[in-house]
Amino acid sequence: MFWDDRLVSYDFGPGHPMNPVRVELTMALARELGVLDRSTVTVSEFAPADDKLLRLVHEEAYIAAVKHAGETGLPEPRHGLGTDDNPVFLGMHDASALVTGASVAAAEAVWTGRAEHAANISGGLHHALSGAASGFCVYNDPAIAIAWLLENGAERVAYVDIDVHHGDGVQAAFYDDPRVLTISLHETPRTLFPGTGLPTETGADGTAVNVALPPGTNDASWLRAFDAVVPQLLRRFRPQVLVTQQGADSHALDPLAHLILTVDGQRTAYAALHRLAHETAGGRWVLTGGGGYELVQVVPRAWTHLLAEASGDPIPPGTETPEGWREFVRRRTGEVAPRRMTDGTDVVEVHRWGNGYDPANPVDQAILATRREVFPEHGLDPMTDE
Repeated sequence: MFWDDRLVSYDFGPGHPMNPVRVELTMALARELGVLDRSTVTVSEFAPADDKLLRLVHEEAYIAAVKHAGETGLPEPRHGLGTDDNPVFLGMHDASALVTGASVAAAEAVWTGRAEHAANISGGLHHALSGAASGFCVYNDPAIAIAWLLENGAERVAYVDIDVHHGDGVQAAFYDDPRVLTISLHETPRTLFPGTGLPTETGADGTAVNVALPPGTNDASWLRAFDAVVPQLLRRFRPQVLVTQQGADSHALDPLAHLILTVDGQRTAYAALHRLAHETAGGRWVLTGGGGYELVQVVPRAWTHLLAEASGDPIPPGTETPEGWREFVRRRTGEVAPRRMTDGTDVVEVHRWGNGYDPANPVDQAILATRREVFPEHGLDPMTDE
């Protein structure tokens, strides 16, 4: 994995939902549980993204605006800098370029064979557009990592985004590029930012895929949707690299959204993505963090599970969180940390689409809408798994 303590400098200031303490607490928990000491894990250094890398996705005028805002503290309204979502902070360009550098380094490590899996949990800033900041995201590190892969010979890259918000910036970057399959499972844009991500947004040859789930979707229903869409498309597309974004804001405790997953549902999804990376992409897996605004109860546990899964040795859900970590949380945030790595469910059952669907169920309606839009483009039957 790629980590530098300076990554916590991506900080919009007091009171902003995207508090970098969530990443700090994740790294502390992963260390305390021994995940970072495993023989399969290397914590590597990396360089910040330079302008040449950033220009793979972002306009030159936008990069200049980010630098200017970060040097002066002055807003750049035309570029989405200085809003409530994206307030300006000093050093903004340097902090954002560092996040991007970690994701590109992860992509390079996987593509060159130096690592089978590579992670940047500080990354996943999927809302940034070519010429504007959006949704707490300044530079779109997953899109830049994918663009780097394409520049360096990759012919098929798949991106799966399980953040509660639509991965609009990554979709926009590759909407007309059939070399990139983007799949996003998110809360419906009818009730949540950014207002995009309907099943009818299908891109080039059906390579933009959107599963727009209703508020109140729980573990079993979310995993049913994942199982009904993602494996089939990845198997047909056969990516050379799988890039994923694991925003933890689908959790029931997240203050900004309305899905009701648990940490157990989330870690089940991570295991599914890991299996699919091996099955469909030769094991080449680049993974990032993303959203997640319950800073203590959710994000550290979720992303520690993610790192452990990627290491090849998942953490048993009943594992207690280390006392030293709980004390660190108390001193750092004043909050009481969770005592176990589970929300109470060892195994989350998946009710598979192939066993039949309920036309009156809103989640099944969402699944079918997506399948009808894109499955025929890939030679797949929307109604069956055959």
